[in-house]
Amino acid sequence: MSDSLVVCDVDESLKEKLKKFRFLKETNNAAILMKIDKDKQLVILEEEYEDISLDDLKNELPERQPRYPPLHCEHYKYIHADGRVSYPLCFIFSSPVGCKPEQQMMYAGSKNRLVQAAELTKVFEIRNADDLSEEWLKEKLAFFR
Repeated sequence: MSDSLVVCDVDESLKEKLKKFRFLKETNNAAILMKIDKDKQLVILEEEYEDISLDDLKNELPERQPRYPPLHCEHYKYIHADGRVSYPLCFIFSSPVGCKPEQQMMYAGSKNRLVQAAELTKVFEIRNADDLSEEWLKEKLAFFR
């Protein structure tokens, strides 16, 4: 096992999916759950969710493994001065307490590359899935208003 930090590439089909995800027109919560394929050293799609609540998303996160679940948020729409409506896209890095340090380093080291590939600006981290709540998300998104 290597002690160096492994930064994984992002799967090309996932990059395309993330690009489409950024410009969703639907007004419901949607999420993409991504994980790292350790053997390929590649960030890949694990699951897609349409019309998912934060509670349901929280239940989909593994207890002892990191994940990247970008979330398209319907409840936090922003109306621009010119009348356009946008729905925030949040990148959440879930890195639970108790996961293997090697996994934590691999996910943490790959996070910035994934955020850049997806062109995301609202990036948050949770260490406990129970922290993912409506109140937590509203507090985090208040900064961008």
